[in-house]
Amino acid sequence: MSYYFDKETSVESNIITTKSEIKGKLYTFKTDNNVFSKRGLDFGTRTLLESIDINSISGDILDFGCGYGPIGIYLKSNTDSNVDMIDINERALSLAKMNANINGVSVNIFESDVYSNVNKMYDYIITNPPIRVGKKILYEILIGASNHLKDKGHLIFVINKDQGAKSAIKDLEEYYEIKILEKNKGFFVIDCQKR
Repeated sequence: MSYYFDKETSVESNIITTKSEIKGKLYTFKTDNNVFSKRGLDFGTRTLLESIDINSISGDILDFGCGYGPIGIYLKSNTDSNVDMIDINERALSLAKMNANINGVSVNIFESDVYSNVNKMYDYIITNPPIRVGKKILYEILIGASNHLKDKGHLIFVINKDQGAKSAIKDLEEYYEIKILEKNKGFFVIDCQKR
């Protein structure tokens, strides 16, 4: 079985065009087979983006596991931040570059297996993390974010209660000051500020 968090895919490409309105602004995204949420903006990512106070976001942002790019593109189009976007999936990276161009934003998009190619510090790491990678790798992503955040930097992520939201909050309290930004139909948006 090939998943969207694999580097390469043998699944045949079938690019489609989707449109998503986020906070009153329309975005166009090309999506494809073997990329997360092919049919368009998923509820978790929408909940994440709509819960962020965009006026409070500035500095350097990392969109971790960018997929076809909605998080990074939305943040860049609504802030003056420097936005980096990473994924391991080559098809996702290609789509993210296409979508940045379609939506008229200038972002830095590159391949990285977890944080292997990340070599700078960020004010924000924002993600809808790939839950299906399993708890070990998920925690490498969530706890590992602290090594790539500036002092008082924030990891903001979305997770469903059925995918371990409450235990993640408890486990991350050792590393971060935790604040729940939103609860919506089982999805928790969690702001983790580096201690």
